[in-house]
Amino acid sequence: MKFGIFDYIDWRDEPLAKTFDDRMVLLRAAEKAGFYAYHVTEHHSTRLSSTPSPTVFLAAAARETTRIRLGALLFLLPLYNPLRLLEELCILDNLSNGRLDIGVGRGISPHEFEVLDVDFEKSGTMFEEALEVLVKGLSSDVLDHQGVHYQYKDIPMVWRPVQRPYPPLWYGLRTAEGHSRPARYGMNGVTLGPTDRVVSLLNGFREAWKEHSADPLRAGSPVKTPIEGVVRAMFIAPTDAEAERIARPAYKQWFDSLASLWIRRGTYPPISLSADYDAARKSGSLVVGSPETAKRELLAQAKATGINYLVLQLAFGSLGHANEMRSLELFSREVKPALEALG
Repeated sequence: MKFGIFDYIDWRDEPLAKTFDDRMVLLRAAEKAGFYAYHVTEHHSTRLSSTPSPTVFLAAAARETTRIRLGALLFLLPLYNPLRLLEELCILDNLSNGRLDIGVGRGISPHEFEVLDVDFEKSGTMFEEALEVLVKGLSSDVLDHQGVHYQYKDIPMVWRPVQRPYPPLWYGLRTAEGHSRPARYGMNGVTLGPTDRVVSLLNGFREAWKEHSADPLRAGSPVKTPIEGVVRAMFIAPTDAEAERIARPAYKQWFDSLASLWIRRGTYPPISLSADYDAARKSGSLVVGSPETAKRELLAQAKATGINYLVLQLAFGSLGHANEMRSLELFSREVKPALEALG
């Protein structure tokens, strides 16, 4: 069992510089506690995320840490020039001395595409082609590609990643129809939402990995045994009552930020997470309570889903830095050992 952090770095009522400084403290503490990786998100023109350019934040994180792996879940490939992105990713892999993980995705918000003047209707084919370019460029000395959206001819790949043939790729598992892509490319998989949904998606992901074992794209992947992960928002305090008192308003603030741009445009996000705190707790996507409560719930989820990677959303909404650091310390001391003992 590995442990990671999934971080929106949603906006707070404080200077952004303070938020960033506090996150670096949290990140160093997670590294000291033995966490495997730290993943930021990419969102645009929304209070949900203050890292619209993940590579910028991760470059700072790379110099603040020495062991923990770093990446994004996910880089929204249709919003980039693929060549420019792969150059930045090579820089990151070198800055981190080979600790980069690359999550890739299409994106689900047409509103974020609109503010960047990118046609969301074309994003599916743009994503497929950009992924092809990315893998070609990261694993070759010269990039040649003639496609519908991108054309490159005889481009020297001057920048090379430390990890060969390229850093591990990650994919967000949202629908059963999307299992073949990460299986064909040999990607790690992470999902979220209600526990029963997680079970179904991860089982489908495992089957797809078996079905596509001979795919030629898989042969070049550095991932030979996939990481199968789930994201869980979590807050731990000494007692259940204190944890709920702090987490309930924090969850509302975070979800309001998540939905803010959608609601501003007269729509609602098509996601499997509930806006209702109690519903989120019941579904398993939100774990709140004392160390004993968190241990009981997370052990039950781990056994039900068969995950080998638990990705914790440790910081969200109005929790505050001090509470988040205490939650991390309680998890690391009183919950993490029990999960590790599962094997």
